[in-house]
Amino acid sequence: MDVVVVGSGPNGLAAAVTMARAGLDVTVLEEQGTVGGGARTLDLGLADGVVHDVCSAVHAMAWASPFFRAFDLEAHGVELVTPEVSYAQPLPGGRAGIAYHDLGRTVDGLGVDGAAWRGLVGRLSEHAPDVVRVGLGDKRSIPAGLLPGGAMTAARFGLGVLEQGTRRWDDRFTGDVAPALLTGVAAHAITPLPSLAAAGTALLLAALGHAGRGWAIPRGGSGAITAALVADLEDHGGRVVTGHPVRSRADLPPAGCYLFDTTPRTLVEVLDDELPARARAALSRFRYGNAAAKVDFVLSGPVPWTVSEVALAGTVHVGGTRAQMAAAEAEVAAGRHAERPVCLVSDPSVADPGRVSGGLRPLWAYAHVPAGSDVDVTEAVTAQIERYAPGFRDVVVASRCVPAAEMSAHNRNYLGGDISAGAVTMLQMVARPTAWPDPYATGADGVYLCSASTPPGPGVHGMSGWLAARRALRERFGIRVRSVFA
Repeated sequence: MDVVVVGSGPNGLAAAVTMARAGLDVTVLEEQGTVGGGARTLDLGLADGVVHDVCSAVHAMAWASPFFRAFDLEAHGVELVTPEVSYAQPLPGGRAGIAYHDLGRTVDGLGVDGAAWRGLVGRLSEHAPDVVRVGLGDKRSIPAGLLPGGAMTAARFGLGVLEQGTRRWDDRFTGDVAPALLTGVAAHAITPLPSLAAAGTALLLAALGHAGRGWAIPRGGSGAITAALVADLEDHGGRVVTGHPVRSRADLPPAGCYLFDTTPRTLVEVLDDELPARARAALSRFRYGNAAAKVDFVLSGPVPWTVSEVALAGTVHVGGTRAQMAAAEAEVAAGRHAERPVCLVSDPSVADPGRVSGGLRPLWAYAHVPAGSDVDVTEAVTAQIERYAPGFRDVVVASRCVPAAEMSAHNRNYLGGDISAGAVTMLQMVARPTAWPDPYATGADGVYLCSASTPPGPGVHGMSGWLAARRALRERFGIRVRSVFA
């Protein structure tokens, strides 16, 4: 066997597809009984015919990722549907910030801060490919194709991060709607606010909300992306073996190369003394972050948002004002549960009506909580939504919570509920998982790390797997990747 990939998340499958297309014999080993890691759509048994996205649900980067553009998701049968509203931020007093896919409509709706939004987010969205090159690179080299044309965009992005990642983050805005709208996006980083890492997350994702396919939703669920990758892998002679945990070196079949779509902690546990002491120490220092607890709902109808436009959004950030979200995230960082946690909510049927079955629809929700929390947050999430959608309780037919402490049961990369597979800090976004020149190296010959614990970090983009596989192809097999997706 040429290649073994440990873990079948989007990055593991991206690595496997890349290696298989290069003509290598590839096997993917997956601990779970189903494939996909953070991109699975399953029947949870809550209601007949209603399926739920286990982790990721909305894919702002699926259409923009250089890997998925080369792979061509749509040519592989994945239909990415674009909600009219990329994301929304309900606010106290019956107000809301609405980020339409259409930039001009968003600017008009933000009134006094419309011009400020255009100057910060809009200008980046107009140069989305350059923003993607900056945000989804290996953090060790100048992104290919960026210079000279994209230098101005890169500089603008950097200045925006410095502005929105510090206590000067309100200087640009006059009102409170636009700041809250952007902070809801920053909160995806599950880190104290403001911070440079959260600002980078916000500007990348917010810009993509107005570009290309926006915050797209795969028709049928996130599992459609996984199915396309697995089909292509099998078409090129590769295979996925489920129900195969890798806990030690003895669980790995002989191969010329190994790629781990796992956390550094798992890699260290598996390889143990095979890693040089210096490498083992460096990988063991990698820090894990705050957490998310998941709540899956089944509803008898749409969420009755007070502001009707919020119902058009594929993603709703429920946390109130910028100050309220910053306070809630500070509580989580201090190891306490916020009384009113930041919640992410998505009704995929907004863009994909086929997700409604027998009049019932899934609702996907996360609440930010301290790492390792064993608290059932169903009531906290329900109360948060009810504040901005009175009557929400009346449409809830069924629900299920997965506390943060149990998130790793369906994905071992989510240690303590850290769905980012590592703390999102500026240091750990640049030096992720170590400060070594090659972020995918492990210190062991022929072994690479390719998970979200490596650059560019969290998200369903496949880039960590693709970038690691390209290095492995070149270093282990003398193969250049340019012809792989020709």
